[in-house]
Order: sequence, then structure tokens, then C-alpha cells
Amino acid sequence: MRILKRLALPLGALAVAGLCLAGTPAVAATTAAPAAVAGSAQTYLVLYKGNSVTPASLGAVTALGGKVVNTFPEIGVAVVTSDRTDFAAALRTRDKGVSGAAATARLGVQLHDDEAAAAADPAVAALGADLTGLQWDMDQIKAPDAHAINPGSPSVVVGDIDTGLDWSHPNLAPNVDWDRSVSCVDGVPNQDPAAWMDDNGHGTHTAGTIAAADTGSGIVGVAPGVKVAGIKAGNADGFFFPEAVVCSFMWAGAHGIQVTNNSYFADPWLYNCKNDPEQRAIWEAERRAISWAQKQGVLVVAAEGNESDDLAHPTQDVTSPDDSTPVTREISNACAVVPVEVPGVIGVSANGSLGFKSYYSSYGVGAVDVVAPGGDRRFQIPAATGNGRVLSTWPAALTDETCAVPLAGEPGYCWAQGTSMASPHAAGVAALIVSTGVTSPQKIAAMLQQQADPIACPTDMSVYANFPSVSNGAPQVCQGGMGSNGFNGRGQVNALTAVGG
Repeated sequence: MRILKRLALPLGALAVAGLCLAGTPAVAATTAAPAAVAGSAQTYLVLYKGNSVTPASLGAVTALGGKVVNTFPEIGVAVVTSDRTDFAAALRTRDKGVSGAAATARLGVQLHDDEAAAAADPAVAALGADLTGLQWDMDQIKAPDAHAINPGSPSVVVGDIDTGLDWSHPNLAPNVDWDRSVSCVDGVPNQDPAAWMDDNGHGTHTAGTIAAADTGSGIVGVAPGVKVAGIKAGNADGFFFPEAVVCSFMWAGAHGIQVTNNSYFADPWLYNCKNDPEQRAIWEAERRAISWAQKQGVLVVAAEGNESDDLAHPTQDVTSPDDSTPVTREISNACAVVPVEVPGVIGVSANGSLGFKSYYSSYGVGAVDVVAPGGDRRFQIPAATGNGRVLSTWPAALTDETCAVPLAGEPGYCWAQGTSMASPHAAGVAALIVSTGVTSPQKIAAMLQQQADPIACPTDMSVYANFPSVSNGAPQVCQGGMGSNGFNGRGQVNALTAVGG
């Protein structure tokens, strides 16, 4: 599944949230700032030492001609704009409390397709109004059996940090949490429903897997009784910006959301290297936001990626930056994929209908916690569907426009595959665990893994021979034993055991 790209965002007149900026005093310079050179306006993430954003610090921004868009004083991060080409350097010189500043205009993200140009699978005729017979993925994790015991509580809210969701979709409308849904694409929360309507499709697909309501028609999600909040961080082109990612986690933490699904990677570099000053500022801002959300009770679930990479042993990156011309660079474990490799995040790899890892899914010992259905249209195709992908909701208006493999006869539903599809299955199971009364993110994470069905490394690795790492060309290697290995983590998530079945 394609997703999560770049593109400069219009900055216009944005409401300022967080600190009140009226009358913010300017800061007297202790060191002369470099001469200003005007350029095109850019957005910056500013990272402060000691997790502190003060009026004096913001005064330094305005003294340099910058404009404050939003502040997150809880984590010491500010989103600002400036047309000075030397703004980041000038701010670091003027304010010794700044530990990093990075322009984000080119820092878009994209979770790449599993292959460059996927040919359409044979069209599958709709099975009437009830499409659950096509949901091999739900049967595989025993979701229908779980629903008979506990379909999930409406007091549980999953925040789907994605491209928004189609709140008018008949399978989603009953479960949309309107009070907690928001757009963060500009780095500032906007709860206008038009702002968080999905104009890409990806967010509607992941939301349907999590919590599509059982209406007697269409599909049913992993946790059809819980609520889902659309937290829009990606635009119509599928690009996410660092300020949107930070805003999204801060929103989730502040609004009582228990689980977030994250089917994307952040920063234009597939591997965000902490030994690079600019990338380190982005990494640290996002890490702080995720950590803060976790401390507020949010479990963060994230996709591994579709590059067939061993995240535990990165050596080279040839795909980044994905918003311009990629360059080949040597990397190490100082470089990490965000958010999946941020401490405490549940990493999810993808498998297909036969239960073994999908050929495209990235993996790695310590990087993968669990595996879940993400589809495999090449080697794992259920006879009942003739399609190895995962079926879920899609904006009806976009079905013919952006859905690569629409469900014939049923607009508003689409086949897709990727770790983007696997992660929401795990998030849905986590929501079922929360529905049993477990509230600690650490306990939810532990139960999600302990209750998973262990899967050993494949005895025959030949199926992966033609799909080496996209980043460095290395062959895929599964390390570890039953119940703890780089392909499957602790095993496949199980919805039935999550509810005590």
C-alpha cells in the first residue's frame, strides 16, 4: 500500500495553541546573529534543552523575524516559520537554550509500495451486501470468535494517525469519535470535520480494519465495538510532516486515547540518523512526543515497513530522501525508523493467508514484537477470494480514483497489502485487551505479545530469495526460535485470547 509522502504545506494564518504569545518579550542577543538572507518561507521544528519552551525563548524566534505556529511546552518543542535561509543557525546562535532546529518543508515521508508497480489482481465479484466472507484476515486472528465474547467497549478509543477517515462511510460512521478526531497536518489541531476527512484513502482502510462496525453489510473490524478517532497527519498525496507527527501524538496523549495505530514512517530518510544534526532534531522531537503520549497512557502500535529490510542490522540506505533525489549512504544502528523503532512502540510485521511473513515486510530481532495479516498477493492467496490482499473500507468517492484494486460491485471497499494493513490488526487486538479493563500501556503491550500464537522461522526460505533488502540488497534472514524471532516476534496476534477466550 502506497502511503505517506511529502509536499510543502501552506502556512497562512494559523491559530496558535499552547503558550500564549501575546506580548512575548524579545531576547537580548548575547552573540551577534548572522546577517539575514530572505528566501522562501519554511517551517521549522525547534527543540529546546531541558524540555522547556519559555516566552523568552519564543522571543528569540520573533526577534529573528520568525513566526510561532504552535508550541508544545510539555516536551520543549515549537513549530515556527521563517523566510530566512539562515534561520536555524541564527536561532542556535541567539538562544543557547536551543538544542536543535530543522526545516521540515522537505521532510515528508512515504511508506513505499511493496513493489514499484503492482498489477491489478483479478476482479472479485461482491458476495452481496455482506462482505465478511472475504475477510480471511479476520478469521486468521480469530476475530469473529472474539466478537461473540467481547466486540470491544465504546469507552475505548483508538487514534488512527493516518490520512484521516471517511466519517460518512456506513461501516465507520457508527464508531467515529467526533470529539477526539482532528487534523494535525499543519502542526496545529483543527477539529473541523472537513479538515480530517480522508482525501487519500489509506486512513479509511486502516480505520476499517481496526473498528468497522458490524452493520450486517460490508466488512467488520477487529474491534467493532470500540470507537476510532481519525487523527489526520498525512495529506492527500500521502505525505506526512514532522510537525504533523508531533502534533498527533501530543493530541492523543492529551485526549484520553488508549491506543494509536501508525502505518507510516516519519522523516524523508527511511533511516533517521541521530548522528546527523538535522535528523537528530527531528528524531528527538518525535521521540519526546511519543514518550509523552506513552506516559499519558497511550499504547503506540506501528508498521515495520515494506522494504524487506532487517531493521536490526541496517548498513545502507538507497531510498532516501524520498521527497527528492535519493542518495546512497552508509548507515548503522545510530539510524532508526520512526516511529516503529522508538522505545516502547509495538512493531508489527506482515504475514499472508498461509501464516508466513509476507515477502515485502521488513523485520528484525528486537524490532518486531508481533506479526499480523498484511496480505501477500504473490505467494499466499486464499482460494475463496482469489486475492491475497486485505479487504477494508475506502472512501466511495475515491474508489475508482485511488484504489488500486477496488472490490467489483461494491464502491467504498478496496483490497490493499502492506505492513500498513498489518499494524491496524494489532491495534485492534490491543483495543480488545483494553476493553477487558487493562489500562497500563506496558501491561497491554505485554499481553498482546504473551497471547500471540508463536510462529517459528520458515524452514524453507526460498520464497524470499527474489526479494532481498531494498536498502542494501542483503538476503532476508530469519533469526531466533519459536515465539521469539525476527520475522514474527512473539507470534501472530490473537483476538480471541485477548478477550479471554
